[in-house]
Amino acid sequence: MAAEQSNNPPPQPPLPPPTLPLYPEMIMAAIEALNDESGSNKSAISRQIEATYGELPAAHTTLLSHHLNKMKQGGQLVMVKNNYMKPDPNAPPRRGRGRPPKPKTASSLPTADAVASPPRPRGRPPKARDPFAPPSEAKAKPASSGRPRGRPPKKAKVESAVEGGVTSAAPARGRGRPPKVKQEVVAAPVEC
Repeated sequence: MAAEQSNNPPPQPPLPPPTLPLYPEMIMAAIEALNDESGSNKSAISRQIEATYGELPAAHTTLLSHHLNKMKQGGQLVMVKNNYMKPDPNAPPRRGRGRPPKPKTASSLPTADAVASPPRPRGRPPKARDPFAPPSEAKAKPASSGRPRGRPPKKAKVESAVEGGVTSAAPARGRGRPPKVKQEVVAAPVEC
C-alpha cells in the first residue's frame, strides 16, 4: 500500500489568481483599444475590460465608476456627452469658474527683510481730524428733542372699578381689522 501512495504525485496548491493591473491602466487601455473618435461610454469601457482581463472583482462596476470620476477630476480623461476620451494635448486649458486671480508682481511679493504691516481693521476708516482745531461742544453732545430714542413702551391697561367687580374702561378689541361701519342713507322727500 505504501507503494501505491508514492506513485501518486502530491496535490499541488491552487494557482494564485492572476494579478490585475490598476484600474486607471485598464481604463486607458480599454479607451485606446476601442479607439472611437467621439469617446467611449462607461458600458463600452466595462465590456472591453471584462473581455480583456476575464475575472474581475464583484464590485467591478463601482470601482470603474469611482476611477472614471477620479480620472475625470484629475484631468486624465475628458467627458463629452457621456463619453470618456483622452484630452487633446493641443487644446488650451479649460478656465475655471469665476474671475481669474490677479497676477503677482515682483513688488507685491514679500521679501525676507520686509517688515509685515498689521492687517487693516474691518470697517470704514475714521475721518481725519484737524489736530489744531478747538474741541467743539456742539458736536460732543447731540441735539435732543427731549424724547427718548426708539419706540415708547406699551402702556398698561387702565382698569376702573365698577359695581360687582373690576372691568376695563374701554370695550375689548377683537383681532384683525374692525368691520366697516355702514352709513344709513336718508332719502330726501320728493316734492311735486
